[in-house]
Amino acid sequence: MKFSLSREELLQPLQRVIGAVERRNTLAILGNVLITANNGMLYLTATDTEIELSDSVAANIEVEGEATLPARKLFDICKTLSDGSEINIEVTDAKALVRSGRSRFNLATLPANQFPKTDSLQSAVTFALGSDALASALAKTAFSMAQQDVRYYLNGLLLEISADKVRAVTTDGHRLSFSEAETSSGVENRQAIIPRKGVSELIRLLDAGAPDVEVAMTDNHIQFQMGTLRFTSKLIDGKFPDYNRVIPSGDGFIAQVDKGSFKQALSRVAILANEKYKGVRLEFQEGQVKVQTNNPEQEEAEEELTIDYTGPNIEIGFNVSYVIDVLGAIEGDDVSLKISDGNSSCLITAAGTDHHKYVVMPMRL
Repeated sequence: MKFSLSREELLQPLQRVIGAVERRNTLAILGNVLITANNGMLYLTATDTEIELSDSVAANIEVEGEATLPARKLFDICKTLSDGSEINIEVTDAKALVRSGRSRFNLATLPANQFPKTDSLQSAVTFALGSDALASALAKTAFSMAQQDVRYYLNGLLLEISADKVRAVTTDGHRLSFSEAETSSGVENRQAIIPRKGVSELIRLLDAGAPDVEVAMTDNHIQFQMGTLRFTSKLIDGKFPDYNRVIPSGDGFIAQVDKGSFKQALSRVAILANEKYKGVRLEFQEGQVKVQTNNPEQEEAEEELTIDYTGPNIEIGFNVSYVIDVLGAIEGDDVSLKISDGNSSCLITAAGTDHHKYVVMPMRL
């Protein structure tokens, strides 16, 4: 295999697929990128066996073929070469010679037939999603996915597709995030639980304002085609909790708060919160809320905020990090907190919209 192209032409697809390469691999081949050269095109594929990323670029192909090269070493070489330089790569036996100007690098390769590529998705349901709608739904919910929970279905994001909406839901058992956006897919009631790493990579790769994303879904995999870039992920096999039962409905008392002031007050009070539990107490009173905390060293912090609230005095405790995460995800100047008593979940939304809902469980202080 022998080909040449400019540094920038190779660097862009490498940057896109490198996210699938684990730094610590149980299999050496997973640290490599599969490069296939044929018909004037270069195809680059990387995988960790859970997700796979593939991109392509036109190149000057002298000898067709395929091989796997150390992904991060090749990426670092491309990054450090001069802008506009041309890269020539020739693979013979178990070595790849990378040349650019007066620079020469000899890299060890591994056989392409050992590379674990994902088979084409047979009998997949295909549809299109608006890239902005998908990117927004993922970004507003990803932060509340569980990490290494024994309930494996919580270590990912529920993607729910209907004919005119896309919904994303995540929960770690202590909080829940829900976001929906309008987009025409033409399919009814499809669900998939995308693993944590797949969600992070999708958020990184989705371009704002890009054309619709082509989606293919089977029982075990989901695939997103974004221009020349193809992203494939295994799905988590499990039943996601019924999120509609978790989101509070019915009567409650609404407190409307300036988001910026509230977030700053929580951040300041959190300085003295117990490092392990991060608990703060919110005391809602007519027209105001007190934010309080203390720690085992008998240190205390308190802030008072003027808010729009008419209702009984209610004291409720929360993990302050959870509330700050929610405020960081909500757009707009004001947020609404719906509370019923000190022992029930709190529903947080942007004022005037219910497209994005956040539920935070109370904690005892």
